Amino acid sequence: MNFLNRFILSFFMLSAIFVSAVFADTTPAAKVSLPASVVCTTIEGSTEYQVGTNDILDINVLQPEQLLNTVTVSPDGSITFPYIGTVPVRGKTLAQIQDDIQKRLGDGFMKYPVVSVSLKESHSRRFFVYGEVSKPGAYDIEDNMTVLRGISMAGGFTQFGSASRVKVLRPKKGEGGYDVIKVNIKDVMDGVADADPAIDQGDIIVVSEGIF
Repeated sequence: MNFLNRFILSFFMLSAIFVSAVFADTTPAAKVSLPASVVCTTIEGSTEYQVGTNDILDINVLQPEQLLNTVTVSPDGSITFPYIGTVPVRGKTLAQIQDDIQKRLGDGFMKYPVVSVSLKESHSRRFFVYGEVSKPGAYDIEDNMTVLRGISMAGGFTQFGSASRVKVLRPKKGEGGYDVIKVNIKDVMDGVADADPAIDQGDIIVVSEGIF
């Protein structure tokens, strides 16, 4: 290979290296996709707690000045808060109440207020226990409330109460009357699956007298 040919070959090799170096940094980086579960998580069927009468709320103003108030929702579904007076809250979520109070305080009372609202005690979600129990009456629904737990809260059976003659009267939605759910507490104690149904708001547990 003569000198001219070697010169031409070297020229093209250097040109190729130069072009590669120039475009290496401008090549778009590979796009990394996160799993959908990391980007956004949606829980179907989940609903936020809606505040009701007799619920107790903690309302905390964090800035510009600290102010903590514990309030009880009145029978008309409202609360009273400093500066802004009466605030309707029944049927609203905690986030909606927080946003409402924050906007009202910011409307001429405080500059850039930051408010937090939390549920201290729930007394609006109630069920009832009647019949042959020691302490019949209305009770607050707690987490994982079932028929057996409800009867226990009512003091358990009287000496005449029948563990096999228990029923739940569940109000029909959008219409009058009740759906009747029969419960055998003996099956619950024996560990039968689904024998101890969960309690819904407004349920009435009725314990009948045993047949002797």
